[in-house]
Amino acid sequence: MSGEKNLEKLIASMAPSLSDVAYVFGLVATSDYEQVALLQPKGTFHEKEGVTVILEKEKADEYNIAYSGVFQCITLNVHSSLDAVGLTAVVATTLTNSNISANVIAACYHDHIFIKSHDADKALIALNELVEKGF
Repeated sequence: MSGEKNLEKLIASMAPSLSDVAYVFGLVATSDYEQVALLQPKGTFHEKEGVTVILEKEKADEYNIAYSGVFQCITLNVHSSLDAVGLTAVVATTLTNSNISANVIAACYHDHIFIKSHDADKALIALNELVEKGF
């Protein structure tokens, strides 16, 4: 699972794609792993306050999971190394320059950026412009 580390290559080949699925961030009790499994989350993170779940809005509504915002996910379709330096910073700066909030999650193969739904198309345009002009 080594992945690409060269920042210029990562930017040039990141091929961002926007999911049409509506996602939310919610919180469930740390001890309720059965509920977490039922939610089929896209991601989880354990914090002292509970387990943050990233899940489809539809599932959150079905299971009465509270949330405060609806997001879409942009996946950077380049196999980035977890040791790569600068990709998150360049992406975040690009989105910051367009006044777009970003919640970035690095997984073993790709980076995933959760953007408020109303900014998702604008974010995709900004990231594609970054690919075109290069680093």
